[in-house]
Amino acid sequence: MAVPLLDLKAQHVTIRDEVVQHLLKVVDDQAFILGAPVSALECEVAGLSKTKYAVGCANGTDAILIAMRALDIGRGDEVVTTPFTFFATAGTIHNVGAKPVFVDIDPKTFNIRPDLAAAAVTSRTKAVIPVDLFGQMAAIEEVRRLLPAMPIIEDAAQSIGARRRIEGQWRMAGEAATIGTFSFFPSKNLGGYGDGGMIVTQDETIFKRLMRLRTHGSVQTYLHEEVGYNSRLDALQAVVLSAKLPHLAAWSAKRRANAAYYDAAFADLGDVTTPFIDPANESIFNQYTIRLERRDALKDHLKAKGIGHSVYYPLPLHLQPCFAYLGYKEGSCPESEKASHEVVSLPVFPELTRAQLDEVVAGVRSFFGK
Repeated sequence: MAVPLLDLKAQHVTIRDEVVQHLLKVVDDQAFILGAPVSALECEVAGLSKTKYAVGCANGTDAILIAMRALDIGRGDEVVTTPFTFFATAGTIHNVGAKPVFVDIDPKTFNIRPDLAAAAVTSRTKAVIPVDLFGQMAAIEEVRRLLPAMPIIEDAAQSIGARRRIEGQWRMAGEAATIGTFSFFPSKNLGGYGDGGMIVTQDETIFKRLMRLRTHGSVQTYLHEEVGYNSRLDALQAVVLSAKLPHLAAWSAKRRANAAYYDAAFADLGDVTTPFIDPANESIFNQYTIRLERRDALKDHLKAKGIGHSVYYPLPLHLQPCFAYLGYKEGSCPESEKASHEVVSLPVFPELTRAQLDEVVAGVRSFFGK
């Protein structure tokens, strides 16, 4: 039995009628950009993330870029982040004219090490961007403790609906940072039928700047207070996401159940390290990522059996050719580099059947002769 890494059609059939109904209303209204559907989604995402404000934008990459612009980050500035993440995190730093400063990860959570982030700060540092990798929140509160005056942009593209216990209280992804950013790329836990993003904050001044920057630096037609971007969320994506949002908690719970099933099934495989979830966290398992030294051989084995898998990420950002000008060499971020050679993600999407889960388990175990 072939098992895909992700099956968006399996999810679509469960909500098709509801989504199509909302899409047709937008088509009939012929109002496609921003408007009431986007405002409604912004309220819903602000409620989920327990933030005061939310601003829809064109995609998750723009969300990070506009967040930095709202903090006046630009040429000559530095932004500290992790090299073990999707390219957009650092690409946006470069694209606002700033310098990415990469620091290594915790080998268990794959998230940025706050102590290394603090040690990398200079007089030019304008923000830290922790990434909530694979659905598990970074230690935002520890970054805040070490750098109390430093703006924090939480790249929560993979963690919408995740939460972390901070000072005895559950805090949602995006809630505790200066600015939080989300992606609605179709493969995300809350994915659209195209691209989309969202920016959240508790700060009214930042919110007003975000609203201006996403529409060419303008809040009044033909009056531009600054040069911004054309990064508006369209109404079609908004109604799709609003229809999906009530299902997100159940989908995330099913992902956690699937992850627990794998954990138990792989417990006796000494060569495999299953995901470590910080006890302070409740992950949404955007990915279920194991690590082992013979990763590439396991990939070949799974491919032969038709079991979907992927490597996030095979080359850390500090070693990407486009960032050679920064001067990083192999060994600069050893834990990120080691992880890039050992990680592989397995299917964990909520619509997986027990038979499909067992097929994945059997495929992994057979690699070890079990």
